[in-house]
Amino acid sequence: MTKLSHYNIKGLYAVTPDVLEVELLCEKVKAALEGGASLVQYRNKFADKQLLLRQATALLALCRSYSVPLIINDHLDLCAKIDADGLHLGVTDCDLGAARRLLGPDKIIGASCYNWLDLAIQAQEAGASYVAFGACFPSETKPNAVHAPFSLIAEAKQKLTIPVVGIGGITLDNAPQVIRAGADAVAVITDIFFDDDIQAIANRYTQLFH
Repeated sequence: MTKLSHYNIKGLYAVTPDVLEVELLCEKVKAALEGGASLVQYRNKFADKQLLLRQATALLALCRSYSVPLIINDHLDLCAKIDADGLHLGVTDCDLGAARRLLGPDKIIGASCYNWLDLAIQAQEAGASYVAFGACFPSETKPNAVHAPFSLIAEAKQKLTIPVVGIGGITLDNAPQVIRAGADAVAVITDIFFDDDIQAIANRYTQLFH
């Protein structure tokens, strides 16, 4: 059995929007999965603990039905409780090495590394499965995010052995630039989940990798 921590992290990485209705969130994510999303990250900055648990549990069942990993943003306890496929951590979240020890070798653990290559190298040494750099472009979700140049992605691909994800302000129009720079996957929220046809736009993103 292939370890999830070495899952082929490539393609469209769909990151959920801050939707409070469980059914609506699942409907949106299902459309992204139908369009070919290869990973899903559950991220909701406005949900309380009960809603986080309800949404994450529902999304995990949905993602499992498509054989796509569900990554939990930030909440190590939630990831462990529902036995999700992985965890994504920012620099101010819990210690990556501690998370790896708790979750074990089979879980995917991703690390936000912003525009800092040294942080990515440290994350790899601590057991990260992938690193994410961004914002690649101005981001509606994080308008004050630091800018990560394409040259950083290219340099990271030379120095790291784990996959590299581009995030921040990515659209269908600019995603090819991120992919050409060497990104294995692109993480997208707004351009997918606020589109009138989520499945169709997810499919167009997926085609960029073929």
